[in-house]
Amino acid sequence: MPLVVVGNLSVGGTGKTPLVVALAKELTQAGYRVGIISRGYGGQADGWPQSVSADSEASWVGDEPLLIARRSDCPMSVGANRYAAGLHLLARAECDLILADDGLQHYALQRDFEIVVLDGERRLGNGWRLPAGPLRESAARLRSVDWVLVNGARDRDELGFDLHGEQLVCLSDAASRPLADFIGQRVHAVAAIGHPARFFAQLCAAGLEPIEHPLPDHHVLKPEDVRFEDDLAVMMTEKDAVKCQAHAFRAQKNLYYLPVTAELDQPFITSFLAAVKRKCDG
Repeated sequence: MPLVVVGNLSVGGTGKTPLVVALAKELTQAGYRVGIISRGYGGQADGWPQSVSADSEASWVGDEPLLIARRSDCPMSVGANRYAAGLHLLARAECDLILADDGLQHYALQRDFEIVVLDGERRLGNGWRLPAGPLRESAARLRSVDWVLVNGARDRDELGFDLHGEQLVCLSDAASRPLADFIGQRVHAVAAIGHPARFFAQLCAAGLEPIEHPLPDHHVLKPEDVRFEDDLAVMMTEKDAVKCQAHAFRAQKNLYYLPVTAELDQPFITSFLAAVKRKCDG
């Protein structure tokens, strides 16, 4: 079974989750039946692996897998043992290939292609490995992967993608509202993601004036985390929104999340789909 690993060399949010969704959609449009596996970080399921569907609970399977399952509409299984998760997936769905979310350092898992995501601003940080720096592996690892994709600002010879999000979604009624409606306004911005500054910067770039409320990555949001002593709009990422299923969140009329979509460079799409076709046909 052909397998594509999408991962990070550094810790912190690089945009890997929307990239996995975008890859799944490109492959589906090309006619492939795509399955996805991931670790399920933060999930508290009684046993593993677990299947993930649009109506799963983030507390059970993890916030990122739930987001990916909802946005990609692909069958998905999660578990710390990614090989076991793959077997679990294939026992329940017919697939032509598998996307492995965040499995670059999971060397027990055989892979046919590797994609590394770099943040366009932070890059490799100080170049040191953990704990002295942000790297999980040496920068030399980049020379052995199939594609390095840069999220955001990139040099002329680099491939990558940009994240776009222009429509907010209200948690109380799922109604859409243009982000541009809040230009020039102060808003509360809550982010429990790997790199909250990216979300805050996105709101600033759209002309909003966010009051920043960063939280630890995968933080389990409570209603009090998004309630403030004013009537300003409260905005969060889609990754945070999947954790807000309780009635207390949905009763709050000024609570919004901002879905983002990864727009991939066409030369990468062409190269990626051609490589997958060669592998699947071979």
